[in-house]
Amino acid sequence: MNDIETRDRVIAAADRLFYLRGIQAVSMDQLRAEAGIPLKRIYAEFPSKEAIVEAVLRHRTRIWAEGVQDATDRAADTRGKLLAVYDFLDRWFETSDFRGCVFINSFGELGATSPSIARIVREQKASFQRYVADLVAEAGGPESLAPQLALLAEGAQTTAAISGDPSAATHARAAAETLIDAALPALVP
Repeated sequence: MNDIETRDRVIAAADRLFYLRGIQAVSMDQLRAEAGIPLKRIYAEFPSKEAIVEAVLRHRTRIWAEGVQDATDRAADTRGKLLAVYDFLDRWFETSDFRGCVFINSFGELGATSPSIARIVREQKASFQRYVADLVAEAGGPESLAPQLALLAEGAQTTAAISGDPSAATHARAAAETLIDAALPALVP
């Protein structure tokens, strides 16, 4: 197994375990067993557990960005692109392994003690906000609409995770429709 395959296996195993159980609840021995790779080899690729968490968060950043991009690309019009974010959330919340936002979860566990984890999480959240801002600008909407729509998406993730109720995406979408219709009456269907 080459270095890239080793890294990928460790990241995939860590992603599963951290998301299911929480970062601090997973020992390096559990990660070793899940990945099927000796600890010595894991530490040759990642100098610390924190480095593994950072790699998992970068991996999840790509997955999130691709998922949102795919959802918005499939939308038929500008209004549909703005609402596609919530449709993406709805599909995600309905999955059997949904445990909330990995970035929020990681920040909650390690944000106060790990500046690098806090930085990665903040970068991901800022990137999502910029993406929504670009969609709003494309629609000709006011700048103030973008953070409102992003907050609805973030709040839906937290609400769905805590309540166990995936309908948070549906409620956030309905609120987003109200905001979009008020800010962009020309886009009302």
